[in-house]
Amino acid sequence: EFGYLTLFFAVPLVIVVVYSFATRNRFGGTDLSGWNVDSYVKLAEPLVREIFFRSVWLAALTTVICLVIGYPFAYYLATRSLRVRNVMLVFVMIPFWTNFLVRNYAWRVILGNDGPLTKTTEFVGLGEHEYLFTQTAVVLGLVYGFLPFMILPLYAAIERIDRRLLEASRDLYANGFQSFRHVLLPLSMPGVIAGSILCFIPSLGAYVTPEILGGAKTTLLGSYIVTQFLTARNWPFGAAMSFVLMAIMLAATVVYFRKGGRTL
Repeated sequence: EFGYLTLFFAVPLVIVVVYSFATRNRFGGTDLSGWNVDSYVKLAEPLVREIFFRSVWLAALTTVICLVIGYPFAYYLATRSLRVRNVMLVFVMIPFWTNFLVRNYAWRVILGNDGPLTKTTEFVGLGEHEYLFTQTAVVLGLVYGFLPFMILPLYAAIERIDRRLLEASRDLYANGFQSFRHVLLPLSMPGVIAGSILCFIPSLGAYVTPEILGGAKTTLLGSYIVTQFLTARNWPFGAAMSFVLMAIMLAATVVYFRKGGRTL
């Protein structure tokens, strides 16, 4: 196990860190002998800050929407009979049976100018609207892609809650909202935390969905990093962005888990 973690986690991470301090020469190559922090200084440029805050905003919005949709669904799922529960879990898992890339291209067809959504809005008299290559399309694609990652941890957490606790709160004259706020939500907080992390982190570094549904108008961190490696051939800068992004994700995960543990 230690060898596996070293080979597939530690070694690639060390390579990324080393390249982040390297120098890009005039021919687009990487000089490992001239170490400097120029790539990290470049992270403070206005364009990079704009892309970073846009990525954080869309990832946070995706997480909130997934939570708003996923929590009621997970609660309904956890309170059904075993037979109904199993059938609904299959429907939650069905998207995983199809390649993620194919699903995003399906949304590209749906949201396109000649797609069913545009045709429907024109038919009902709402006029022609442009959905594809917008932030709305990106958020829609991210929510669709990561919603199961919110539902499953929430379902696992809610399903373990003793229903007698909710009944006791109602016996003590608590209304539905009070029972949710003081009993159901605190006890299901591990699922909320796990689901939020599983949605926010991949959304922050997403590449496929913004590239297909957002296009050049909605450049996020994942797309910008790929551009540095494949188009701009600025490997040190791309490595620096990748390392900082990983560090931020790791720090946020640690803080989030510790905060959730104190809350519980």
